[in-house]
Amino acid sequence: MPKNILSRARDRALTKQHKIAVAGVAALGTAAIALSAVPGNADTVTTGSPAAAAQVAKVATQDATLPNVKGSVTDPTAAQAVKLDAIAAQQKAAAKQRTDAAAKKAAADAAAKKAAQERAAKQSANRSAQRPQMQTVAAKTYANNLDGWIRQSLDIMHSKGIPGSYNGLYRNIMRESSGNPMAINNWDINAINGIPSKGLLQVIQPTFNTYHVSGTSWNIYDPVANITAAANYAAHRYGSMDNVNSAY
Repeated sequence: MPKNILSRARDRALTKQHKIAVAGVAALGTAAIALSAVPGNADTVTTGSPAAAAQVAKVATQDATLPNVKGSVTDPTAAQAVKLDAIAAQQKAAAKQRTDAAAKKAAADAAAKKAAQERAAKQSANRSAQRPQMQTVAAKTYANNLDGWIRQSLDIMHSKGIPGSYNGLYRNIMRESSGNPMAINNWDINAINGIPSKGLLQVIQPTFNTYHVSGTSWNIYDPVANITAAANYAAHRYGSMDNVNSAY
């Protein structure tokens, strides 16, 4: 073969090898760029489609094994919320108990007040029912004459348990003083002894003092006081003024 033809063939072979070498260098550069794009916690990635798929699977596996950060953050919050709900429920129950207790106390106080008012009203009604009778006794009046004096004396005598009748009193009064409450005997033995008989039923002072009836006057000339004292004396000595028919 001529020399020139061999030289040209050699040059063509070198050019083809050079292109293959350049392509290989370019491929290595692309692999290096791909490797630099992988996260720091990833392993070295080999070139080619199978290497990329394996790398993606590994990263997915690592993501699955990472802790649940969201769960770890929300779990304490949820527990705190449950605790707050429990506290709120306890406070609500305590408030209801206080409200119920206050309502019960108010009802008891109202019942006690009503009972007290009813008792007061009943007592007032009883007093009102009794008052007319008391007023009737207090309002009873007697004439300021012999009839009135005898009737008032009889009411006092009966309240004290002293016997006597209207006729028995009237008969002895008319014999002793003719119905004059200021009558006085200045001539009999009592007068001689210095203790004359006085008043409607002619009573001496010592007898009047001894048989005086409480609630009446201490004045021996008072008609009612004189009659009741004399009737009291006659009851002790004769059983009743009704049994006296002469000087006594």
